[in-house]
Amino acid sequence: MKESRITIAGMKIPLVSLNTLIIGSGAAALNAAVRLHERGQRDIAVATEEFGGGTSNNAGSDKQTYYKLSLAGDRPDSSREMARDLFKGGCMHGDIALCEAQGSAEAFFHLVGLGVPFPHDRFGAYVGYKTDHDPRQRATSAGPLTSRLMFERSAEVVRSKRIRIFDAHQVIALLTEGRENEKKVSGALALDKRKGRRRPAFVVFNAVNIILGTGGPAGIYQASVYPESQTGSHGLAFEIGAIGHNLTESQYGLASLKFRWNLSGTYQQVIPRYLSTDRAGRDEREFLNDYFPDMGTLATAIFLKGYQWPFDPRKVADHGSSLIDLLVHQEIMIKGRRVFLDYRRNPAGADALQRFSFDRLSPEAFAYLEKSKALLPTPIERLKKMNPPAIAVYKDHGIDLEREYLEIAVCAQHNNGGLKGGIWWESNIRHLFPVGEVNGTHGVCRPGGSALNAGQVGGLRAAAFIAGRYTEKPPKEDGFLAAAEPQIRRTIETARSMLEGKTATAGALDKAADEFRRRMSACGAQIRDPQAMDIAVSGAWTQFAELKRGLKIPGPEFLPQAFKTLDLCLTHALYLEAIREYMDKGGGSRGSYLVLDPNGEKPCSGVDDRWKFSLAGPRDFVSRKILEISLEENMNVRKEWVDIRPIPPDGAWFETVWNDFRGDRVIR
Repeated sequence: MKESRITIAGMKIPLVSLNTLIIGSGAAALNAAVRLHERGQRDIAVATEEFGGGTSNNAGSDKQTYYKLSLAGDRPDSSREMARDLFKGGCMHGDIALCEAQGSAEAFFHLVGLGVPFPHDRFGAYVGYKTDHDPRQRATSAGPLTSRLMFERSAEVVRSKRIRIFDAHQVIALLTEGRENEKKVSGALALDKRKGRRRPAFVVFNAVNIILGTGGPAGIYQASVYPESQTGSHGLAFEIGAIGHNLTESQYGLASLKFRWNLSGTYQQVIPRYLSTDRAGRDEREFLNDYFPDMGTLATAIFLKGYQWPFDPRKVADHGSSLIDLLVHQEIMIKGRRVFLDYRRNPAGADALQRFSFDRLSPEAFAYLEKSKALLPTPIERLKKMNPPAIAVYKDHGIDLEREYLEIAVCAQHNNGGLKGGIWWESNIRHLFPVGEVNGTHGVCRPGGSALNAGQVGGLRAAAFIAGRYTEKPPKEDGFLAAAEPQIRRTIETARSMLEGKTATAGALDKAADEFRRRMSACGAQIRDPQAMDIAVSGAWTQFAELKRGLKIPGPEFLPQAFKTLDLCLTHALYLEAIREYMDKGGGSRGSYLVLDPNGEKPCSGVDDRWKFSLAGPRDFVSRKILEISLEENMNVRKEWVDIRPIPPDGAWFETVWNDFRGDRVIR
């Protein structure tokens, strides 16, 4: 790594030249850094807005799941079986599914070797359990904070290996050279916003490769369970022409608001009481009673939220578990009320319902609680028995589930789509490797916990490709600046133009973010109305154009927030474009969102006709293709529906593979 200074637009700017820059500091990004170091590439560094500020270190659930190949029990499993289960979730390329499955065991045991405490029995079997969209028992967990433990162990290795960390460095632009199909990333421009600085300072990175591990587009939603420190940076990649695919596919689920936390697993399996109030906390009602025929059906649906946590339109009919999400959404967004969970008391039936009783549960729900020795009088007692850390997580954040209600909503939780990457996780922009949630490897319905596996496998494969093929030193300053200087100069000029305003207020950025977040949560989240999409897309692009042309800030200390606002506004515009294109092609309800359809069926008899919907079918156009979307250099939106690649046939012959491996022909 070489550090020097350059002068651009009258400013002296630090220049850092190195082989690979890893942007982000979550479990996926740090794993990529560790893997590169293990493969002998030491000319690397991590640049991050806030070390440990991402989702990995700040999110979890009752028992955060890591999905892997089965490694215990007598039911046979294989990487191809796992690939098939990933693939059949829909709109996932088969070769990517095979890579994620084939790399699963290696990625998992790498984490075990780092010290992540995944449980095993006295014979060394890493036991598993079943999660959503999982036909086997591949899931495991290190507790409510699995991803935090992954982050912490990887961070320890990064520090012990003395991998350079540029903390409080917000990347605001990716630099490229070449055009169209020959374009490759060549570096990045960041703002150094470390404490003690009078104002943010520009820093330029001259890098052969960039691994982008900045997580999902959390900052585009109003109702979100992502940690507030996690915002996303897809706009950086979209601006240079990186292709997004499956941007329509995100997951939405019940989560708490005061402390952002997922309410899956035992939080639901203990069968808490759902209630709503007016905005002032008065007029308490158990609103679910109006829509379920009896207590057994209601209590079983609540229990099943634990297995079937994310909102799923296929589980709305016949009083399924996802009807609860829809009714929570209706209570908040349509009726203007607040919704809470109460762990102190059981659900109480109205006149048409019986009182809560274990013998009214489905056999599955009863057997689970019985085997867990949790047939106890109240939800909080059941939660204490089944999962005490789930209570402790809230208590650590000032919420006592034994004494108070827990306010909830249906929130954005995970993006299954994202940036396009090949089987080595390289983008269409060469030398750019998106890893983790920013890489849209997932399809429509992924098994719970498979995202953590994908992030680890992605870092493994990106590191293997870089260490095997992209090991050259960065170009000398003159060669780098020939293409990079005009791009850097344009960004500096944008920053200066933001500071020219005399009437700018500190609240303007918050107001702009509130506008696109409201738009995205209203039109691009779990409920999607085709009638509203044209207005939403037009409003998104109008807002982005206005911000790009005339955004003003009162001082340089607001530059990081200003560039983040531009990035997120562009991101939400492209996501809404993808959703509109999906609907224009006849796309119906699937994954974790419901597309309103006046010709469809109502979820249940108690709701009005506005909630009619139809499910997307396996033979529909949108189910047989994947939507790729990107920006051309003139800012036109390019949309292309591509065929889904099948799982490659199993025809490997040992002697052939060995010959290719010895001849260094595997990585290509």
